Amino acid sequence: MKVVKFGGSSLANAQQILKVLDIVKHDADRRIVVVSAPGKRHDKDTKVTDLLIGLADSVLAGREYAGELEAVVQRYAEIQKDLGLGSDIVQQIREDLEARIASRSSKKAQFMDTMKASGEDNNAKIIAQVFNQQGVKARYVNPKEAGMLLSDDFGNAQVLPESLDRLASLKEVTEIAIFPGFFGYTKQGEVATFPRGGSDITGAILAAAVKADVYENFTDVDSVYAVDPRIKPDAPAISLLTYREMRELAYAGFGVFHDEAIIPAVHANVPICIKNTNRPDAPGTLIVPERKYTHGEITGIASASGFSAISLSKYMMNRELGFGRRLLQILEEEGLSFEHCPTGIDDMSVILQSAPFTHEKEEHVLNRIKTELGVDDVTIEHGLALIMIVGEGMRYAVGVAAKASGALADAGVNLEMINQGSSEISIMFGVKDVDRKHAVRSLAQALLRKS
Repeated sequence: MKVVKFGGSSLANAQQILKVLDIVKHDADRRIVVVSAPGKRHDKDTKVTDLLIGLADSVLAGREYAGELEAVVQRYAEIQKDLGLGSDIVQQIREDLEARIASRSSKKAQFMDTMKASGEDNNAKIIAQVFNQQGVKARYVNPKEAGMLLSDDFGNAQVLPESLDRLASLKEVTEIAIFPGFFGYTKQGEVATFPRGGSDITGAILAAAVKADVYENFTDVDSVYAVDPRIKPDAPAISLLTYREMRELAYAGFGVFHDEAIIPAVHANVPICIKNTNRPDAPGTLIVPERKYTHGEITGIASASGFSAISLSKYMMNRELGFGRRLLQILEEEGLSFEHCPTGIDDMSVILQSAPFTHEKEEHVLNRIKTELGVDDVTIEHGLALIMIVGEGMRYAVGVAAKASGALADAGVNLEMINQGSSEISIMFGVKDVDRKHAVRSLAQALLRKS
């Protein structure tokens, strides 16, 4: 049995949906199909999820929203018309959206999740209908009825352990199961979503629950590449990755697969295959528990913008019991999660996402650190990017960091920080965001094998 997930670009219009139908028809093992909301039809288009967020924002703000509601409905109407489906499905979608708006929760985050989730939910209903119209027996599966239970961290939910046992019954479904990605339900029956890109997570959870032979994730690229092709167009494709490598690379900017989707697959030992909806015969990239590697080999280089660094110093910090714990507790109480935490004897830096910082939040956090920890100095720097060099072959390899640092120096890129993971399969560099792309190209030239 295979669980198959199709992303938004694979479902953006009727033509793409028919490709999906053909892919599923040509492999009898593809029994569970996880779908995203319709994505962009062209570069200047807007994803349905973004249309829904705009609609929800208008409802919450008390603005007129009829035009935004109509924009969402018309995206589905275009798909319905081009697929030759009855117009009743569009009316059902309109009524569904109106009902979601009418049942607006007092919790803004929960209401936003309810609206966002409609993108996947309604698309799954359309896709189930077109499968049946084309002679492929399929049925829409409601995540609530199937048992997709999530935590009530709206917009950032996690699957509850008992979900896997409930979802295991999907392997008994005789038709093709069309399952909407990205969302589930709390124990209180409220809609909750994973982070953006969370349909990958849904697919991984279902693959783990039914103990699938493989989890196929279809997107709009042939494979995972060693470097973002938008930065380095001639980047080599990667045919084989380990779970650890993919998680590090996805976390650090490889948008082809969500880093949190690795976890369910790891626990269930389910291989993942990244494939292209537009070229389904291409072999793609296979992600497995272990692989053979060459000593010193670099698998990929990922990068991401939008980070800040809180840097503080205090004489004899290393002798002060609980200092690090108290610092991280302040961040926890302020609703801030950290990404990395390089330390020295009298110095410590904490790398965080920049997005949560307002001017008021920044001043408040810095004041708490000064007052409660009695530091000698504390500053915050914005506009940072993280670059991650990843590879199983880096374990015990001598000189990788030196070679990377040398490449950055030769390129005139100043290093803000460096941190190596305890697994030794990754090294993180912090640079100014303006230097990110130049730094990635320089590292790729110096570290990646030439094909």
